Amino acid sequence: MNKQPKIIVLDDDPTGSQTVHSCLLLMQWDVDTLRDGLRDESPIFFILTNTRALNPQEAQRTTQEVCRNLKSAIALENIEEYVIVSRSDSTLRGHYPIETDTIAQELGDFDAHFLIPAFFEGGRITRHSTHYLIIDGVETPVHETEFAQDSVFGYSYSYLPDYVNEKTKGKIKPEEVQCFLLEDIRKGTQERLRKLNHNQCCAVDAEKQSDLDKFAQDLLTVAREGKKFLFRSAASILTSLAGVGKQPIEAENMGKYKPTDNTGVILVGSHVKKTTQQLNQLLQQPEIIGIEIDVVLLRDNPNSRQEIITQALEKVNQALSNSKTPAIYTSREELTFADIATRLEFGKQVSSLLMEIVKGLPQDIGFLISKGGITSNDVLSDGLSLKEARLLGQILPGCSVITTPPNHSLFPNLPVVLFPGNVGDKDGLVTAYKRLNG
Repeated sequence: MNKQPKIIVLDDDPTGSQTVHSCLLLMQWDVDTLRDGLRDESPIFFILTNTRALNPQEAQRTTQEVCRNLKSAIALENIEEYVIVSRSDSTLRGHYPIETDTIAQELGDFDAHFLIPAFFEGGRITRHSTHYLIIDGVETPVHETEFAQDSVFGYSYSYLPDYVNEKTKGKIKPEEVQCFLLEDIRKGTQERLRKLNHNQCCAVDAEKQSDLDKFAQDLLTVAREGKKFLFRSAASILTSLAGVGKQPIEAENMGKYKPTDNTGVILVGSHVKKTTQQLNQLLQQPEIIGIEIDVVLLRDNPNSRQEIITQALEKVNQALSNSKTPAIYTSREELTFADIATRLEFGKQVSSLLMEIVKGLPQDIGFLISKGGITSNDVLSDGLSLKEARLLGQILPGCSVITTPPNHSLFPNLPVVLFPGNVGDKDGLVTAYKRLNG
């Protein structure tokens, strides 16, 4: 058996590791940190770029910087076989094609890039090159969902060749996209893969994990022969590429990772409908104390920032001293802004306020649950100031748990749940909380 190529994932929010375990998540991308990832014994590692929270220029600059440092790290570690994945959202939101174009410019000469948005744990499948969300058992074309109306990353098509045409502003025409349909994948695609060149855009079907397992085997076989492939994908293809098997401790028993017997803290930033439903279920639990952060007050009176932080932390301490679990959440109404840039900028202000609260939490808490992709990224890189963290596995399908290092200055060995906004059923937050609280 040839050596497994290293799977290097540039993740645009920190939830892309939601189908694998026991690997490193890197919050920084200087050459030395990247070398840690390349040397690590796991076949896969993640670089958390958080570009989905950035504007297009910042996303391009960040991707460029990561790729340039990666090039140096790969040379220093003498890595010959590797696969690059631009991991993004399974509902097609994110900076496409900016990120894949930038990776191709910096790391060069890819024979193809594959769009693989299937994410089975979250009910996302692709058939006949059309991407669907399964909502309450109904397959819904993704352009008919709330995600297609995203004020930053909206789109009009579920048929991937039309989506590519829209996003590339006509640079890649629908008929130029090569479609790998279910019947192709199940028969085997090695011959077709060998013929790809000039960074050909390809759309890939998948209804179940075995489809991607088969496709990944063919891809890796052809990649070992010298073909260079780039992926723009959701998380499910990573399971197939990395092949890491079952996680060490089952989801139901993740409470074993708690460093103390104390309860923990839940932080909810995401505003998608699913998160609000899950928050409402959580707040009905008798031992949960809701602490609302009024973002309207912050918008209308930026000077209120310190007072909001101080009051929230007082309420957290009071809840914990009464053996209750605080759930800190941003107010739910959708605010409107003059333009996208202003909206993103205000999002950063809200997040930085939440991170000040995280830094002020009592140091003997038993766990932290972070709800929302961007919120989770900021918790890792800013709230906890982590350079890298080890992924333990999933507490729910699509919901990762990491642990802070033993020498962390504030919260050693703390399990932290990275809970994407749009994942889980209505009881998802309650289930994750109960599993950790034991």
